[in-house]
Amino acid sequence: MNASPHIPVLLDRVIDALAIRPGERHIDATFGAGGYTRAMLARGATVVAFDRDPSAIAGGADLVAQAGGALTLVEAEFSRLDQALAERDMVPVDGVTMDIGVSSMQLDQPERGFSFQAEGPLDMRMSQAGMSAAEFLNGADEAEIADILYEYGEEPRSRAVARAIVAARPISTTTAFANVVRRALGHRPHDKKDPATRSFQAIRIHLNRELGELADGLTAAERVLGPGGRLAIVTFHSLEDRLVKRFLRERSGAEPGASRHLPPTSARAAPSFEQVARAVRADDAEVARNPRARSATLRVARRTSAVAWPKGDCQ
Repeated sequence: MNASPHIPVLLDRVIDALAIRPGERHIDATFGAGGYTRAMLARGATVVAFDRDPSAIAGGADLVAQAGGALTLVEAEFSRLDQALAERDMVPVDGVTMDIGVSSMQLDQPERGFSFQAEGPLDMRMSQAGMSAAEFLNGADEAEIADILYEYGEEPRSRAVARAIVAARPISTTTAFANVVRRALGHRPHDKKDPATRSFQAIRIHLNRELGELADGLTAAERVLGPGGRLAIVTFHSLEDRLVKRFLRERSGAEPGASRHLPPTSARAAPSFEQVARAVRADDAEVARNPRARSATLRVARRTSAVAWPKGDCQ
């Protein structure tokens, strides 16, 4: 099969953790350019791959043809993977893999508006539908913008940035938005990290409901994995990783319980995942090949035979 134009980070570590046996059914919840899917197919798996981006689904047509029936592409958010698999009578599955956040393909296309590295329309929509970043920034009030910058970008001067955005409206391009943030925060060309990075992250996460999608996707994966099924999640910033870590600690019974001095408030469900291994990060050689790997964290867990927790128990 043709090589993927973008090699996913931690690819070998993810595939090794999945321990794929020929004939198993695996889910690539974030298809993108198809890097993980290609590696799964090469190990003999049958793959169902999800992506909400119609460009990614269209780009995978040739791979579907090459796979000879072993690959199914589904244009949908991965938060709905349990529903989509049930409709196709494809439950249970042996593995679910998620590579969270914006894809390299999306970042590399200026017309998608995810990056300030090149001039482009201020878009940032993964599904290419709904409200764009420009529409949000030009219509939201200052307080809402500040809250989003603080919560999803961890921007300590969110209020100053929000004031600058409102004063500069309308804003329609990626470079215009980046320059507004830089002026508000004081940008020097030799700074190690561009101060606009946090604001771009925040608006993108908000528009695409990324943390909500991740939380829902984790519980969906829990429901479709059979006993012994493997879950592998790659994240790229602390907000995502904290959510994954908390979910897996809770579901494996490692989350600290209530005080023994107080009466129990409710019965706790049986662990749906085994005790989780330590997080995996890229080594120096991979970071040298692919700088995006520097911030990547891989967490892997194995499903028990316990029933999935009720939806209301997901924190």
